[in-house]
Amino acid sequence: MSEAHDTVGPLDGLTVIEAGSMISGPTVGRLMADFGADVIKIEHPEFGDHLRNFGPKKNGAGLWWKYLGRNKQSVTLNLSSERGQVVFEDLVSEADVLVENFRPGTFEKWNLGYDRLRDLNPDLVMLRLSGFGQDGPYAERPGFGTLAEAMSGFAYLNGFPDRPPLLPPTGLADGIAALYSTFAVMFALYHRDVNGGSGQCIDTSLIEPIFSLLGPQPLRYDQLGEIESRSGNQSTSSAPRNVYQTGDDRFVAISASAQPIAMRVFDAIDRPDLKDDPRFETNAKRLENVDELDAIIEGWMDDHTREEVLEAFEAADATIAPIYNVADILDDEHYRAREAVISIADEQLGEARVQDAFPRFSETPGHVEYLGPELGAHNDAIYGERLGYDADTLAELAAEGVI
Repeated sequence: MSEAHDTVGPLDGLTVIEAGSMISGPTVGRLMADFGADVIKIEHPEFGDHLRNFGPKKNGAGLWWKYLGRNKQSVTLNLSSERGQVVFEDLVSEADVLVENFRPGTFEKWNLGYDRLRDLNPDLVMLRLSGFGQDGPYAERPGFGTLAEAMSGFAYLNGFPDRPPLLPPTGLADGIAALYSTFAVMFALYHRDVNGGSGQCIDTSLIEPIFSLLGPQPLRYDQLGEIESRSGNQSTSSAPRNVYQTGDDRFVAISASAQPIAMRVFDAIDRPDLKDDPRFETNAKRLENVDELDAIIEGWMDDHTREEVLEAFEAADATIAPIYNVADILDDEHYRAREAVISIADEQLGEARVQDAFPRFSETPGHVEYLGPELGAHNDAIYGERLGYDADTLAELAAEGVI
């Protein structure tokens, strides 16, 4: 059970308006909310964030929403209505950050483009996260993480050489873009608050952040004319590096990206003679003969259980890890010791286990106060108490479908 926290998060006092949906924008809001920001989540009065109905559910509650909506204040607001736009301007006028991940041009259509909002609040940092960015030939295309994973070069590299490119099973491009976007917001806030600058607009796409993590692929093509292709679980940079099946039909991963580690792998599999084998004595030679090397390791693995394999590698101080599913993670002593997964009481789910706020801070840690709230749960608190709208105005806005 999550305990109450006496300390404030490092973003305490920061007001963030999240006017986004699905994964990328809401992940930015979730990260900032975990570390103390006052995140006001804008949702359509009728159906809310599409994330509420995305993926698995329990008791009618979407689990993606419960995770990414945590620590946020949900308010309903119809941004396509003129009166809703006026209410939105009231919210933004006192905010530090605005996060939106609609298709480019949508906020302009609503008369809520950056130029307009900057006039209302010159200190505003506006994050605009879209599939392909705010300009360029593809800007107005609908953008989802899958498209970014395909066009960034990631899918082309992912998978096995004799099979089609492989997409990730979860929102990888969205998550990477959200991480880039979050630190971009913090850069902008540092410029504003420490360097005496103003607010500004940040243009992030889904496609560029994941492209940037592919390493020196452009350099390799530009300088060597080489296009790296799929290599399965092997690496084109070091060997041995692969997933291996043990004798009890379980799996482990090995990475020996440094020469001393590779030598320890030979000790672990009881083949110290391979250290002097000309096929394997250097990383370059091991890469040339990687299939032979993998066959030797696989043969040894086949004669041992996963537990025996892990014990042998630990004794040799060689790098190895079991391939975990989520049940293994929740049962692992290291995850438990670091309290990486915590239990939160939720009205719809009961006791629910989720990832804690990462990373750790010694003085101002993040924490999870509650999971994703009901649609419009904070209307009265935000519109009434914060903006000062009286009961009659709130009733009128509700009757008009504005909130």
